[in-house]
Amino acid sequence: MVPFTNSFRPGSKPFDFYLTQVSYSPERARAVDFSNAYYFVNQAVVGRKGTAIARAKTIVGLRPFKLGAQVGTTSYTYITKYVKPSSKPLVYDTNDAAVQALKNGQIDGIVVDLPTAFYVTAAQVDDGVIVGKLPTRGTKERFGMVFEKGNPLRRCVNRALGRLWANGTIKRLQQTYLARAGAPDLK
Repeated sequence: MVPFTNSFRPGSKPFDFYLTQVSYSPERARAVDFSNAYYFVNQAVVGRKGTAIARAKTIVGLRPFKLGAQVGTTSYTYITKYVKPSSKPLVYDTNDAAVQALKNGQIDGIVVDLPTAFYVTAAQVDDGVIVGKLPTRGTKERFGMVFEKGNPLRRCVNRALGRLWANGTIKRLQQTYLARAGAPDLK
């Protein structure tokens, strides 16, 4: 979640709001409206240093391992649709529960979006390692802001996002905060 403090009109009071990472999916779009993309993302696999999964270099190399993901996520869909592991992936109510299962040795790896993988390895799993970034398959995955169906604010947000993409602001933010963080590519 990214905190913001903003004031939209002269004389109005600032208010806080949070921008959370929500991946677009057609299923989700049936329930809510999404803004245009503010970030394109890949899925990634997190394991633990010194384990067999940490040496995997390909998607096929992940198949023998027990993988987990949060229920209802694009991460879980990626596992079942593209990795196709030899055993059914384990499903958790939250990413925190999946992280705990990894720490407990109940699973070999978790699949999360790449920004979450950086957080997991930096703050949640002391011996965590990003095994690799998974290739884009199907539609390029993107984060968008979520709105109640029909919310007119979505048009304003999309115009603002269009300007931020056009003037290079989003690219500069990505280079400043994300470009230095690398992960090996799984093929």
